Amino acid sequence: MPVIHNLWAVIPAGGAGTRLWPLSRAASPKFLHDLTGSGRSLLQETVDRLTPLVEDRFLVVTGTPHRAAVIAQLSALDPTAVLAEPSPRDSMAAIGLGAALLERRDPDAVMGSFAADHVVTDPDAFGEVVRIAAEVARDNWLVTLGIEPTHPSTAFGYIRMGEPLAEHPGAHAVPGFVEKPSVDVAEQYLAAGTYRWNAGMFVVRPAVLLDLLAQWHPDFADQLRQIAADPSLLEDVWPTLPKIALDHAVAEPAAEAGRVAVVPAAMGWDDIGDFDSLSHLLEADLGHLTVLGEGSCVRGVDSSGLVVAGTGRVISVVGLDDIVVVDTPDALLVTSRERAQDVKQVVSRLRADGRADLT
Repeated sequence: MPVIHNLWAVIPAGGAGTRLWPLSRAASPKFLHDLTGSGRSLLQETVDRLTPLVEDRFLVVTGTPHRAAVIAQLSALDPTAVLAEPSPRDSMAAIGLGAALLERRDPDAVMGSFAADHVVTDPDAFGEVVRIAAEVARDNWLVTLGIEPTHPSTAFGYIRMGEPLAEHPGAHAVPGFVEKPSVDVAEQYLAAGTYRWNAGMFVVRPAVLLDLLAQWHPDFADQLRQIAADPSLLEDVWPTLPKIALDHAVAEPAAEAGRVAVVPAAMGWDDIGDFDSLSHLLEADLGHLTVLGEGSCVRGVDSSGLVVAGTGRVISVVGLDDIVVVDTPDALLVTSRERAQDVKQVVSRLRADGRADLT
């Protein structure tokens, strides 16, 4: 896959991944972990996937507590490419900061924002989709990648595809975004064939993104540009920024204004949102236990599901189907794949009990 001219990759690396507790925690979020058994963390795999497209044109935006770990994992990058946000302000602030810096650095830049904790199993298809999206973005569109749904998921928002763009084969206009649906509605979306999962991946010219933001949040856009012009303002200005996702701040109103395009993508994407999703990714089969973790001793009898072994002790599972066991030095999780989404409730209760040391 050839390098894409003037394309920069902005990687927001934040979030604690509470549905993957106790493996993923605030101090060691999921993007720093190898969840695929490849020997590379999700963050490293993201950079590996993008390097053939952008070479060394990266900006990684992460929390101050994680900057050292990110730099250690991405030793090939210049440390100045890893930006530390003083506090979490959601995706608009993180991606907007990257846009404001690139607007000043490279007037011809096109930027793509790609989360640090997603998996793509077909990098060639990913590269081709990004190439198309970059060409569309050069014509001042805000472009999103729409994931071809494989089942009627209620865990994702959806993108409604409109008419094809005559001047850009492979891209469609976006009349609107829709929130996470019920099962019945998700089934209707799949049957219609004109809806795609919203993975939160966007390709756009930096100035276009900030100008769109300025239409609905003018002070927000101005503050980001002020920080880019004078980085010494970061500590004082950052806490005053709105805490809002890019989808709500820009993408949704821009779609209503006819400024958003989508490139449909079939590239083996997964956001590993919980342990059920991880089980599917690792192809946990009925009648078998899938084990993640080196040097582990796991024995199953008439059982199936996923075991994440992180301590080296013996784990035995007998007569249980579709189970999830996650063993860490200070916490043990036992649940079913069906209830994997509810793990976040454990994190909430631990925080309410004052056990921040475990979350």
